[in-house]
Amino acid sequence: MNARSALFDLYGDHLRTRGRSAPIASLVRLLAALDIAAPAARTAVSRMVRQGWLSPVRLPQGRGYALTTKAVRRLDEAGRRIYRDAPDAWDGHWHLLVIQHIPDRARRERLRAGLGYLGYAALDDTTWISPRASGELEALFEAEGVRAERFSSSYDGDARGLVARAWDLDGLARAYERWLGEAEELLATCREPADEQAFAVRSHLVHEWRKFLFRDPGLPAMLLPDDWPGAKAARFFDAEATRLLPAASRFVDRCLDGQPPTHSDRP
Repeated sequence: MNARSALFDLYGDHLRTRGRSAPIASLVRLLAALDIAAPAARTAVSRMVRQGWLSPVRLPQGRGYALTTKAVRRLDEAGRRIYRDAPDAWDGHWHLLVIQHIPDRARRERLRAGLGYLGYAALDDTTWISPRASGELEALFEAEGVRAERFSSSYDGDARGLVARAWDLDGLARAYERWLGEAEELLATCREPADEQAFAVRSHLVHEWRKFLFRDPGLPAMLLPDDWPGAKAARFFDAEATRLLPAASRFVDRCLDGQPPTHSDRP
């Protein structure tokens, strides 16, 4: 887990609901629990400031960093997808994008990566589909200076067949099976963890699960194969993330309050 990814996870999973800001000393201490050294943590914070994800603020405890509006929007959307807060119901219509041709290869690749993250799949070089419209499209198009025509359309054919052609469901299913095996092995030795250990293990669990945001478009269940392994993996993630949350939250709160480590932090 690199420092920048750990910071995104920390703000998204804990700090987003705790005022969206934290003192730099608390950030350093929290990342230290993930074996990230203080210089790496500070460098990652500076990088996220330059990229527009964090902004410096003055807090009662001293210098700190708060989420920007762009970061809040991204983390709110990521949180909904990670914990599947959005309704699974689907009206049968596809959100269709027809994007202007982009001669510059670097911009094309950035746009492709951005649309993939938002749950869209390419039908050809300029046409993309998703079962739902993303609220982050406008920001992506504005950042890349791209125009796109948008349609709500129905598909006269086998919807599951369309999904199987547009997305690599076989590869995604194998990825979920691998994740579940590794997660079960990780959690087998963490039944009654100390607070700091619970924070570290839960952070690792969320970090690995968050990677599916870049692969899984969040398709409605009715479009997925029967016995979809992602459903079993999601149930395991939900149960273990919930189980570890109280202890992890206690550790986060103590770090934010500047309290010294206690006997409950480490085994």
